[in-house]
Amino acid sequence: MTVLPNSRPSEPWLLDITIQAAHADETRWNQQLAVLRSVSTYDPGTQTWSTRIGVLDLTTLSTLQTLFDVARTFGTEIHIEPVPVPNGWPGPSFPSGDDVAALLSTKADERRPLGQLPIT
Repeated sequence: MTVLPNSRPSEPWLLDITIQAAHADETRWNQQLAVLRSVSTYDPGTQTWSTRIGVLDLTTLSTLQTLFDVARTFGTEIHIEPVPVPNGWPGPSFPSGDDVAALLSTKADERRPLGQLPIT
């Protein structure tokens, strides 16, 4: 399941992605974790995985595709939210223009996973 952003910051921002692994038998659990380790970081305090994206390039598009695939394959829950750039963020960020978040919000609907957006 993928939860879409519902608000857009008016300043430079990132896509903050929080991932909750789906319950599974040991084999599928280990397969799921192997995929999540390749694109995100685990927080034992919240028992969630996370990653942040501040630019859409080939690397981040590959990360997003991996997350869409793990959600489809294992039922992993993925929440995507635009957030203001935190202090000390070392990477790139989206400008205050909200084109990317607007695209995510307008092109998705409840019947279609985010990874299957139509091309218009």
